[in-house]
Amino acid sequence: MDKKRLVVSYSNVSPEVMEAIKKKYPLGYSNHVIKVKTRGDEFFYAITVDTDDASYLVKVPVKIDTKGSINDEDNLDDINNEKESDDSYAESDAEPSTDSDD
Repeated sequence: MDKKRLVVSYSNVSPEVMEAIKKKYPLGYSNHVIKVKTRGDEFFYAITVDTDDASYLVKVPVKIDTKGSINDEDNLDDINNEKESDDSYAESDAEPSTDSDD
């Protein structure tokens, strides 16, 4: 007998499916989320979980981390500071000293 294949939202899962999620992902599912494409350019994020009678694709909410953006002023300051320190290092090593005490 084939298992049913169901798509369900995380907020609407039954207690049985919630227990299966907790059992399969005891440390959380954040590293197991997959991107599922639908018609056109649409998509959703989900995790997979199986029970005795069905295989579930559970839609999960995903928050995109924008703190690593290059437009973040703190990151720009860090990048600029690194470039300045690299430039000063390169300038000091670029030309060897020609002074001699002979």
